[in-house]
Amino acid sequence: MRIIGGKLKGRSISPPAGYSARPTTDFAREGLFNVLDNEYEFDGLAVLDLFGGTGAVSMEFASRGASSVYCVEMAPANASFIRSQVRHLGVSDCVKVVRHNVFDFLEICTVKFDIIFADPPYALDGLDTLPDAVLGKGLLHQGGYFILEHPDTYCFADRPGFVKEKKYGNVHFSFFTNTDGR
Repeated sequence: MRIIGGKLKGRSISPPAGYSARPTTDFAREGLFNVLDNEYEFDGLAVLDLFGGTGAVSMEFASRGASSVYCVEMAPANASFIRSQVRHLGVSDCVKVVRHNVFDFLEICTVKFDIIFADPPYALDGLDTLPDAVLGKGLLHQGGYFILEHPDTYCFADRPGFVKEKKYGNVHFSFFTNTDGR
């Protein structure tokens, strides 16, 4: 896995053999960030990365200038690996790794974000409830995006706040925005 853009462009993130996460592919990450590059100035953004996995998405945001990235990952080994990559890549000043259950974290979080990204395990019970769970907490700044990575077995087009869906191979990203004015 490599970082696609920004000051860390070309740097690798190499999880150990047997790592228990399904990372967003380089191809899909590149497509996602091409969309975001056209809509955002990354400098100073506050980002929440749910289900951090390998931390690649968090590192991508940090590489591009986000000032604050919270990366939430429940698995102890994965959170430890992400922390080691944060140190190795020199982004400790902006990436904070939080080892916590995502749904519990959403209940206690009081910070607002410009972008919230979630790449849950595709077999996660309740994956279809994530848009409501995230948007219902008021954690997204007005005009910000909640981006959910999911397989093609889900369609969120009829959900409140749905903006668009982008497909990159087998990876689908559904974009939502805050509709309640919070």
